[in-house]
Amino acid sequence: MPRFFTETINESKGIISGDDAKHIAKVLRMHAGEKLVACDCQGYDYDCVIENLSDKEVELSVERKYSSETEPSVSVTLYQAMPKSDKMELIIQKAVELGVSAIVPVQTKRCVSRPDAKSMAKKLERYNRIALEAAKQCGRGRIPQVLPMLDFADAIKAMKEDQRACLFYENSTSSFRKELEQGVNSVSIMVGAEGGFEEEEVQKALDLGIASLSLGKRILRCETAPLAALSIIMYETGNM
Repeated sequence: MPRFFTETINESKGIISGDDAKHIAKVLRMHAGEKLVACDCQGYDYDCVIENLSDKEVELSVERKYSSETEPSVSVTLYQAMPKSDKMELIIQKAVELGVSAIVPVQTKRCVSRPDAKSMAKKLERYNRIALEAAKQCGRGRIPQVLPMLDFADAIKAMKEDQRACLFYENSTSSFRKELEQGVNSVSIMVGAEGGFEEEEVQKALDLGIASLSLGKRILRCETAPLAALSIIMYETGNM
């Protein structure tokens, strides 16, 4: 069945409005009595029947509420150093598909891309639209947020709030898989931009207790590394 996000829903009634209502009425050409799945953005799905619809609003009757089966049991926040061009858009789209919980752009010393506040605000708006569309496409029960950009020092402090915090560094020899063997509920991972990290940045992370880990003997591109890491996490925690 078609799936849509809405925050206007409870255990009996729901409303879908805006572009999604127009899509239901004009593109899918659905009618009263047809069924769809509504997601409340909080990890719950609702089996619904359309009661009334227009291209501005769709009124729903809820038949059943249940936990979304597509949300992973582990929360993963990706701290991604800002890459060049449109690589961040690809990272966001695929990270959402793989089950990321949130994405935080990070400014590190080797970042070539250094958007000012005005430019970054526009980028964040686009990034969150990409996250929304990816969440719809892959059937997520939540919409992962792309949060405001942090500098490296603030980012590594924020990472410590999770059960595990890992930075991927090409000169590290420690296995990422071993970090997951004891079981985790929340993980923060950081991936560098095209030039990776400065040694002093890695040392600052280590000083805070953040693990410096390897993703293997091959050097991965900045758009490949976060997707490889997310795939490993999801597989090792039984979410893939």
